[in-house]
Amino acid sequence: MPKQLNIIENTISQVTSVNLTFARHETFHPRFGWLKKGFDLARRDSEIFLRDDAPVRLGVGKNMVRSIRYWCSAFKILENDTPSDFGNKLLADGGWDEFLEDPASLWLLHWNLLKPTCEAAAWYFTFHVFRQAEFSAEDLHEALCKYRDSLGSRIVDASLQKDISCIMRMYVEQGSKTGASEDSIDCPFTELGIIQTLGNSKRYAFQIGLKANLPAEIIVAACLEFAASKGNHKTISISSLTFDAGSPGLAFKLNESAICGAIEQVERSLDNIKLSDSAGLIQFSFTRDANDLAQDILDKYFSSRRSGKK
Repeated sequence: MPKQLNIIENTISQVTSVNLTFARHETFHPRFGWLKKGFDLARRDSEIFLRDDAPVRLGVGKNMVRSIRYWCSAFKILENDTPSDFGNKLLADGGWDEFLEDPASLWLLHWNLLKPTCEAAAWYFTFHVFRQAEFSAEDLHEALCKYRDSLGSRIVDASLQKDISCIMRMYVEQGSKTGASEDSIDCPFTELGIIQTLGNSKRYAFQIGLKANLPAEIIVAACLEFAASKGNHKTISISSLTFDAGSPGLAFKLNESAICGAIEQVERSLDNIKLSDSAGLIQFSFTRDANDLAQDILDKYFSSRRSGKK
């Protein structure tokens, strides 16, 4: 696939925020309740995952203990087995959405998984480097192997295959004629609908464009965090937010129209951001520190959601 190889070659220099490790999930995708359970126990005991009775306390097998530990770290809710600032904000008692009832929280976790430093290299590749809109699992595996080779990694093909299988179980609803499978029921991230099957075939497609359950506030917060990662600037092009490696556009599979629409929606209630058009170049600008502004937007969003439930 010459086109794919060119994309890989052009992207290698940008992949400075990815830990090139693979298949650390023990073949298990994140299940309902795992992140909250792992976070809560680690908050009380930072060595929980190393203890002999960890399987009993977590209620899972030994391999699943390692998987929960990995996912809590990969989603950045734990750092060195202790709660991160993000983890506390999202999952602590009284946090933004401690039981992950709002799909917005899953989108936020998906973004957190992929942003620097990404501990899931195959996931980063799938969403930020691999640019085929329609594909088979074999297409994705072949491209991932070339990506590994181009980076000089010695990870074996079988490990990459485990990652591809885990990605598909994590994001693709595993329905059948007899109903949804246990994997589909047990993985919250299938709710995102970001990868869909094409008919009854073994081919898949990214759902590109606006997502009904992806709030504008999550998109704009991600845009601000991405802009902050690019340097101390107060302006970034919509094109960069849509197509650059590591961008919200690629992570969420959004087009320029969806990103502009999200910014315009949040802009109505926030004076610190705006869209501007200069000589045909549409730009996103903001007047405050991007990371602080992103946190304010998330705080306001989740606070309003909690108030609406009371």
